[in-house]
Amino acid sequence: MSTLSVAKKDFLDVRRAKIVWFVGGLYTLFAVLFFYLGQYNNPNPDVRYQLFTLSSIGALFIPLIALVAAYLAVAGERESGSIKYLLSLPNTRRDVVLGKYLSRAAVVSVSVVLAFVVGAALTVLWYPDLHIDVFASVVALTVLFTIGYVAIAIGISAATKSRSRAMGGAIGFYFVGNLLMIFPGLSIIEGLDYLFNSLLGLGVSDNVLEFIRMLSPTMAFVQSMALTIPDDLAGVQAEFSGDVPFYLEPEAALVVLIAWLVVPVALGLWRFSRADLG
Repeated sequence: MSTLSVAKKDFLDVRRAKIVWFVGGLYTLFAVLFFYLGQYNNPNPDVRYQLFTLSSIGALFIPLIALVAAYLAVAGERESGSIKYLLSLPNTRRDVVLGKYLSRAAVVSVSVVLAFVVGAALTVLWYPDLHIDVFASVVALTVLFTIGYVAIAIGISAATKSRSRAMGGAIGFYFVGNLLMIFPGLSIIEGLDYLFNSLLGLGVSDNVLEFIRMLSPTMAFVQSMALTIPDDLAGVQAEFSGDVPFYLEPEAALVVLIAWLVVPVALGLWRFSRADLG
């Protein structure tokens, strides 16, 4: 067998996971709600606003879909012992990790893209213009974000040997890398600001703290969304206006987001390749 063979087999198994499609279905329902209500916002409804709203909700929902779909991909088989059979076919450990990464990324991406397909159909019915260029760029960026969180889940799963540890790692990352970065009142950056500046008096600038925050895949996604925002959407564009250092530009955020597609899987594979499967 090979990476693609593992991916095909795993895809057939994971596509029947009801929880993945349930959470993905909720995301689609939100899409229907936003696109329906958006047509009544003003005399000239603009679907681009709804796309940005859907993406904002996606910052909370998509990590859940990805983590639920992939956190047991390797750890579950290690705990059950079926990983030994999978490696005896023969497959290398790299084939197993990368194959499961491909299959879980495909399943989760399909469930997310489905929401946008429904949104596109509703746009044709309810809105004067589809704005295909913006629509396509938002979908592409959202898929990158989706695969990034699948990579995180696969990395955690490959680095752990039990279901409980994989679940703990996934839940921990969701809170630290997602919730504690999105909401200002809960932001871990506030704690770092207090530590570095109030206690230690290091004088760390707000820009540096914001860059640390942008290292989160969720915040990298939110910041890079500015690349899809047309200049004529003044209300949305204002959020991203003003002079910022190069490392806080949307292009830098996109680089960070792309890095999340590779680094967690590489680290998980490195740990898995050295694990004693007993």
